[in-house]
Amino acid sequence: MIRGFFRLVGLLLLACGFIFMVYDGARWVADQTLQFTRFGQFWNDIHQSSQQAFRAWLEGTAPWLWSSVVRVILDQPVFAVLGVLGILLMLLFRPRKPLIGYSRN
Repeated sequence: MIRGFFRLVGLLLLACGFIFMVYDGARWVADQTLQFTRFGQFWNDIHQSSQQAFRAWLEGTAPWLWSSVVRVILDQPVFAVLGVLGILLMLLFRPRKPLIGYSRN
């Protein structure tokens, strides 16, 4: 049950990543300039105070993690971050392979 839930979340993240890829592509066709929506910008548009609270908490806990890992992730395009997260969830929670010569009846 949990496995199916996380696969569903992964599929939804993958679909959202595809939607953002289409959105950025349509903006490129309209403006003739290639500008990707950054994940940090998207997070600010959704809920700015949560990003600031997360940054304050992370800098208090592990300051090196903000500058080396999280900042790099926030500078990536939204479709790439959501797509990678979706693929990871779908791969981690995929169904187990059936055992050969063994029945669970």
